[in-house]
Amino acid sequence: MEIDTEQHAEERSWLYQPSFPEGWTHAPLYSLANWVNGLAFRDLQFSKSGMPVIKIAEIKGGITGQTKFTTQTFDEKVRVRSGDMLFSWSGQPETSIDVFRWDGPEGWLNQHVFRVTAKDEVLPEFLFYLLRYLKPSFIGIAKNKQTTGLGHVTKRDLERMIAAYPSKNEQREIAATLGAIDGRIDSLRRINATLEEMARVLFQSWFVDFDPVHAKVAGQKLVGLDDATSVLFPSNFDNKSDAVVPTGWRATTLKDVIEIFDSKRIPLSGREREARKGTYPYHGAASVMDHVDDYLFDGIYVLMGEDGSVINVDGTAVLQYVWGKFWVNNHAHVLRGKNSISTEHLLLHLKSCNIAAFVNGAVQLKLNQGNLNRIPFMLPSPEIGEAFAKSIEPLFAKIRANTDQSRTLATLRDTLLPKLFNGELSVMQFAEEAEPA
Repeated sequence: MEIDTEQHAEERSWLYQPSFPEGWTHAPLYSLANWVNGLAFRDLQFSKSGMPVIKIAEIKGGITGQTKFTTQTFDEKVRVRSGDMLFSWSGQPETSIDVFRWDGPEGWLNQHVFRVTAKDEVLPEFLFYLLRYLKPSFIGIAKNKQTTGLGHVTKRDLERMIAAYPSKNEQREIAATLGAIDGRIDSLRRINATLEEMARVLFQSWFVDFDPVHAKVAGQKLVGLDDATSVLFPSNFDNKSDAVVPTGWRATTLKDVIEIFDSKRIPLSGREREARKGTYPYHGAASVMDHVDDYLFDGIYVLMGEDGSVINVDGTAVLQYVWGKFWVNNHAHVLRGKNSISTEHLLLHLKSCNIAAFVNGAVQLKLNQGNLNRIPFMLPSPEIGEAFAKSIEPLFAKIRANTDQSRTLATLRDTLLPKLFNGELSVMQFAEEAEPA
């Protein structure tokens, strides 16, 4: 039996009765929405095609090679569509318990995730930020129940938790203030997607379709290239037994163009990371898992999933383009380009490759260093490699700047959000403070 000490009572007060401004209407959180839990799928329900099963992994990382699919049909209540609000209520508390908006394809909801639909009292966009505000409470509740690394926020917890909401007009203003920041972050994300697509198109033209070389063979002027760059491309192809390669170029493998820094990686357990909280990103195979108080790397690198999340559903590698100071565990290869191949050139090449033939493991997928080094690569002349690096660097410099700006905006949003919900700051006060002097 749990001993109801004063300390426990105080702890429950903070977790289940968070602060809200005076004058807001209080109600159990559970009463403000419909909460539909996903299904416990069985292996025999999975197939090679059909609709994806949406688990926490898909919510956070999108559809990958690890995603399960099914052709079966289930209750419409567990069908997930783009824009749906999802609340993951089970897992490692600090990395799994959270609210999200699904922006992927239609799918079926897996267990441990609620699909949340606001009731009349609250606007959906306000409810989304309300759940974000309550995230520290959710994490605290889940950690109190944590066993073997997993914690839970149950229906009973949602019934016990007292939330609050203001008038519809104030809900709309709060959601609009926070939504404007999220909108700018989304705009920067879309700009980055366009910039990367521009770099990808150039990569495809130079190193896959060989457009400049074909143009020279046909005696045509090279479109979109200055004379100094045009003269660097060969005017012929070498017909070799297994490939047609521009003269002076070489069909080789990654071994000739990458530096591998895996020996510098150090994994940290969840307990070690908990004791070393800080500002430096801690990367796993597919994403940032945590933030710690020190770093192992400083610079621009490509991280490539080594085991676990290794391959996407289209056969391409799970990659992260990273810069600055950061830590990496032992589930991602740490790579840089060499021999006139820039790290961004390497990134574009890997994003165009199907690596399925190089991945081993039936249960736990793995891309070991031996197979990594065997992945094919079209090595151009050093002059072309350097010209390509010079052409795409401004695009990636802008991508890095936009991403850094997005992170700053996210920090502003995360600082502002609790103040708007606990009464420390009103929307009007924020607008006045944000007004240029």
